[in-house]
Amino acid sequence: QVQLEESGGGLVQAGGSLRLSCAASGQTFSNYVMGWFRQAPGKERETVATISTSGGRSYYADSVKGRFTISRDNAKFTVFLQMNSLKPEDTAVYYCAQGPRRPLFGLATTPADFGSWGQGTQVTVSS
Repeated sequence: QVQLEESGGGLVQAGGSLRLSCAASGQTFSNYVMGWFRQAPGKERETVATISTSGGRSYYADSVKGRFTISRDNAKFTVFLQMNSLKPEDTAVYYCAQGPRRPLFGLATTPADFGSWGQGTQVTVSS
């Protein structure tokens, strides 16, 4: 069973940046699609970005395209989410999750595809 621990959340003004990290332990990291998701109060959990096992392919929600970048370091069992030009509507708890095993450029894009989740980290963007 993989353990996932997010870090890097916090309070930032609109237009600012944050970098989230997710450290994984417990099983082979490089064989699995990884993803970032978020959930705002009163809303369903939504996909933010996912990344293939090789890191060569990624998926982004329309709301974050051009502002957020997902990346991974398989040697360090870590996945990152660089968030730029943050908006108040980005305020949410952000979760890291491990998805299915896929070939190098395979992806998964919906929360239902992901079976192991971290505890989440709060991101608050003030206007």
